[in-house]
Amino acid sequence: MAEKPHLNLVFIGHVDHGKSTLVGRTLFETGAVEAHKIEEYKKKAEEMGKGTFQFAWVMDRLKEERERGLTIDVMHQRFDTNKYYFTIIDAPGHRDFVKNMITGTSQADAAVMVVAAPEGIMAQTREHTFLARTLGVTQLIVAVNKMDATKPEYSEERFKAVKEDMTKLLSQIGYKKEQFVIVPISALQGDNIKSKSPNMSWWDGTNFLAAIDELTVPEKPLEKPLRLPVQDVYTITGIGTVPVGRVETGIMRPGDKIHFMPANVTGEVKSIEQHHEQLPKAEPGDNCGFNVRGVGKNDIRRGDVAGPVDNPPTVAETFDARIIVLDHPSVITVGYTPVFHAHTAQVACTFIELKQKLNPRTGEVVEENPTILKNGDAAVVTVKPTRLFSLEKVGDFPEMARFAIRDMGQTVAAGQCIDINPKKM
Repeated sequence: MAEKPHLNLVFIGHVDHGKSTLVGRTLFETGAVEAHKIEEYKKKAEEMGKGTFQFAWVMDRLKEERERGLTIDVMHQRFDTNKYYFTIIDAPGHRDFVKNMITGTSQADAAVMVVAAPEGIMAQTREHTFLARTLGVTQLIVAVNKMDATKPEYSEERFKAVKEDMTKLLSQIGYKKEQFVIVPISALQGDNIKSKSPNMSWWDGTNFLAAIDELTVPEKPLEKPLRLPVQDVYTITGIGTVPVGRVETGIMRPGDKIHFMPANVTGEVKSIEQHHEQLPKAEPGDNCGFNVRGVGKNDIRRGDVAGPVDNPPTVAETFDARIIVLDHPSVITVGYTPVFHAHTAQVACTFIELKQKLNPRTGEVVEENPTILKNGDAAVVTVKPTRLFSLEKVGDFPEMARFAIRDMGQTVAAGQCIDINPKKM
């Protein structure tokens, strides 16, 4: 049986607005988690005096059972609807959220923004929404959660007020009306998740799972030149050098001559494998291993990018980036050198010029050549990598232009490359 089309879905929003509960409820309602598991967690939660946490617990328990103490930053969980199969990228706090959304092997095709009806928009709501926009997420479902906790319960007025605020915020940062839908729900009680809720008879719009099924699978960038960031390189006896990675754009076929940058070496693709099966070609989204003739194991490494010989990946001497500062303990000034995480590469880069400070909601320039950048600031900056770094402009290859900036174990900023001064290789 043919696999249903696949979408990666990230859940974002303020930390207390019910993301985990909605994720748990979604897995339960789509049959990805059995009812008896939920009952079990519910009992445990009640014993600990946390009766409302049963769905939030689902993700945590599944995670624990799967890992037994191994912490991975991102939690992947599959669920199916009539139309699609989804991978949930669960992003606990925004530090992980940013890193995973950008450098996680799965890019989010769509986001669910969870906003609690009683509180409405919070600082984190704004930040995550802006981030989703910066990172190229063009489909958004806004779940106005905790409708059971408004005063009076399930208040249509309260929903309308939050909806109006969210619509304003989304259009300010550049979302078009057709790119988002706003639905009222209670993840805890299950209102308007799978079917119409008698508690909200005033609502004549869609339910949450139906809204998810209305999402569309993004077009694969097949027409573009190949870009394949290398994740690992293996040497297999009798076969030779086998790089592994995920195709971001273009198509790779056996017989293709490819050039790796910044390694600056050329090889020929002999064969392509995925899940131990030979592939006639690899397309965007395919994670594959491929045997390359003419390239030794020590010639290439993680962070190198493969492309066609006549259109090799770009290497940056310096580059201009549009960034948003999320969580820096002090301020960013010229000379600051944190680590940039883009595709599979991690390269320390130095800020050599702060060009413009922008209004994070509108993108308008508010200050030329600022001396410092602090949390919440959006800016255009010029950056110089401390070693060879393959990156592309967002206008050419958005998939290869996004990055997270990490320092001291946390994500301090995120952004995208808007212009490159290429290095002569």
